[in-house]
Amino acid sequence: MAHADFVHLRVHSAYSLSQGAIRVPDIAAKAQEMRMPAVGMTDSGNLFGALEFSQYCAKAGVQPIIGCQIGLPARNDKPGAPAEPIVLLAQNEAGLANLQFLSSYGFQHSDPADPVVGLDTLCEKSEGLILLTGGTRGPLFQMLAEGQKEEAERWLERLAGVFGDRLVVELHRHGLAVEKAVEPGVLGLANRFGLPLVATNECFFPASDLYEAHDALLCIAQGRTMAEQERFRVTSEHWFKPPEMMRALFADLPEACDNTLEIARRCAIKVETRSPLLPICPKVREGATEDQTLRAMAHEGLEQRFSDMALDEETKARYQARLTFELDIISKMGFPGYFMIVADFIQWAKAHDIPVGPGRGSGAGSLAAWALTITDIDPIPFNLLFERFLNPERVSMPDFDIDFCQDRRDEVIAYVRGEYGADRVAQIITFGKLQARAAVRDVGRVLGLPYGMVNRVAELIPNNPAKPVTLKEAIAGEPKLQEMRDSMRLCAGFWKLPSSLKGFSAMPAPMPQVW
Repeated sequence: MAHADFVHLRVHSAYSLSQGAIRVPDIAAKAQEMRMPAVGMTDSGNLFGALEFSQYCAKAGVQPIIGCQIGLPARNDKPGAPAEPIVLLAQNEAGLANLQFLSSYGFQHSDPADPVVGLDTLCEKSEGLILLTGGTRGPLFQMLAEGQKEEAERWLERLAGVFGDRLVVELHRHGLAVEKAVEPGVLGLANRFGLPLVATNECFFPASDLYEAHDALLCIAQGRTMAEQERFRVTSEHWFKPPEMMRALFADLPEACDNTLEIARRCAIKVETRSPLLPICPKVREGATEDQTLRAMAHEGLEQRFSDMALDEETKARYQARLTFELDIISKMGFPGYFMIVADFIQWAKAHDIPVGPGRGSGAGSLAAWALTITDIDPIPFNLLFERFLNPERVSMPDFDIDFCQDRRDEVIAYVRGEYGADRVAQIITFGKLQARAAVRDVGRVLGLPYGMVNRVAELIPNNPAKPVTLKEAIAGEPKLQEMRDSMRLCAGFWKLPSSLKGFSAMPAPMPQVW
């Protein structure tokens, strides 16, 4: 079966927080369904989904194109002016490394809610990257729309000198009058500088009938209502269109569609999984290995614990045997360094009178952790199993759940960064999703529905944090909800939400108002 003759290069997944509404698995699935040989994911400012995207594309037999929408600082002095985005696509390992650097740089050196990267930094990290000019929202288009042709020429000239044949002029046709008005100027500059064109459709939601649901998501993120006009919004054309539709849309510029395939051929990199990288603990004793040091520390710690207990020799021997058993497994699985690192910063916190929790979860079943003062729970009297924490038949990184005093937690983090190096320490985040009850309440608010009416619907949805139900499941299991659906028909868009909000992120981020 022949491949499609167009690939999407501008897809926002749900990791474009509170903007994108396409789950990563669905991107790969839709590309496969439409016979696209490749597809590009370019989330706003981040690469949160890059690994997941690579994995799903590989399973679907679709080439992943790893990209990112990077904001450049606004060119005017208006307070709060939105960043103007360009798009970077990684061609190779060097490009992926530079893309990761630029994404991180934006969060570290500007407002994380709307990260930007300066043009100088972008040019310094250009190796291995293809630059798309950002289409309708990009700097090139915006300059021409404002009548600043000379500035647009200087901007293009500088980037062409850095990126060479990796600079591509991006065209959008979302049905906006401004696009039709400015496009001739864009084409003229592309022709003057000998730059290739590429046709893209900035995809925010998977299907055309989900426009209203996506608009509701944008309103939720911005704290606005759908009746308000002066807010960030996209058009009903910002969906994952079939290749034949894109070809028809750009029938007068077939080379712009051809170039999507050419760009895909030039991007040959995906994100690979790799084993955890642990720094060497500085507490390793001279002339000893990590394993030898850990064993010595654990046995010394157990003897210290014994000093506060009244135990007979037989019981002590049982403790020693259990400790040896655990240390053998820790050594076999290659985690002595991990235990030493965790023990190091917990012992430091306790030595500096920073309150530390006794330990939660399966880690409380480890006698070695208790001996090292990682936890303060003796697992023996409670018959807690070490195998629930670490099992050679299920190889995975151990995970201690440790609570530090929130008032002095930063001191612990500062110690770890200083001891192990700032480039080896990171904090992680979790992604929230709109659950059924929250979705109903939020959508009711942005639709301007009476609170009492919305609350009656929300209260009928089961609230089970351990196993949240979807709206579809809630309706199927609650006759009153079915009756409301069938008789009241509050709003067509409201009742579409069970499927359309699935997987949406519930972490709002400020949105630039561009149209």
